[in-house]
Amino acid sequence: MDMQLTILTFTAQKLLRLGLLLLAVAIFTFVLLSLSPIDPVQAYIGADMMRISPEQQQLIAERWGLDQPMAVRFWDWLGQLLQGNWGTSMVFNQPVGEVIAKRFWVSVQMLAIAWLLSGTLGLGLGILAGALAGSWIDRVIRLYAYTMASSPTFWAALLLLIIFSVSLRVTPICCAAPPGVLAGDVTLWQHLHHLLLPAITLSIIGIANIALHTRQKLIDVLHSDYILFARAQGEPLWGIIRYHGFRNLILPALTLQFASLSELFGGSVLVEQVFAYPGLGEATVQAALRSDIPLLVGIVFFSALFVYTGNTIADLAYPIVDPRIRLESSLGSSQS
Repeated sequence: MDMQLTILTFTAQKLLRLGLLLLAVAIFTFVLLSLSPIDPVQAYIGADMMRISPEQQQLIAERWGLDQPMAVRFWDWLGQLLQGNWGTSMVFNQPVGEVIAKRFWVSVQMLAIAWLLSGTLGLGLGILAGALAGSWIDRVIRLYAYTMASSPTFWAALLLLIIFSVSLRVTPICCAAPPGVLAGDVTLWQHLHHLLLPAITLSIIGIANIALHTRQKLIDVLHSDYILFARAQGEPLWGIIRYHGFRNLILPALTLQFASLSELFGGSVLVEQVFAYPGLGEATVQAALRSDIPLLVGIVFFSALFVYTGNTIADLAYPIVDPRIRLESSLGSSQS
């Protein structure tokens, strides 16, 4: 009975926080976009602005509700959202929900590969650097991690594009499929071939943060009293890491892994622009440049939901990874 009450309390608090978070994100995003110096009508018309009469511009503004005050537009949008309608994209002239679903499916494959690579390789490199602290291997890993952690995502994307696509010609220069090939005719190998380099670009920066944190955590564990006692008893280093160090590393690494979802999501915007990858990040840039308020608010709204869901999964995974942790403590840690 107590466990059921704890789960209900945990769920209720998570849903309440999610609702408040999404409301705050929607308000701030809508206000900032409405105050943007970009004229939505002019951005929508583009180069044909001089050919459009003021009356036609007014009709376009009325068509998209841009002639209404900001508060009225926000409440109309919120009312439609509560009914399951996210509005219509000005750029794609499609329902926002359909645009996000289609573009996210393209992006999520890249994000999933990058997420798995950054987690596994970051944890492995961090353990190796921490176990061999002070060695040349540790110095090489730290050099890589510090360099990548301080490098802009678009710079890394451009560098890899120049090396592997332009110079070596082993990966495609752009797109999610060969140009001119219909989506139904794209083979699995062609899809992976276009997907690999953008995913690696996203992962190499995520690897750096997890590796540095894991390294420092392992060094702290190896200098604790009970580990020093175990080493004095003759237990080998890798046996200590396997049976004592790993369980102290997995929870912080799990936290970083799910927290990196927001970084991957943000980094995908720049990576998709560099590689002309038609995912959600590329749609975000188009919506921002053309002041597509419904689509941009919907993407920000969806990204907040996506990241929050990932953090919630991390909270629920703690008791599974380490049974000593109860749901109450996991809930308390998320509150703090």
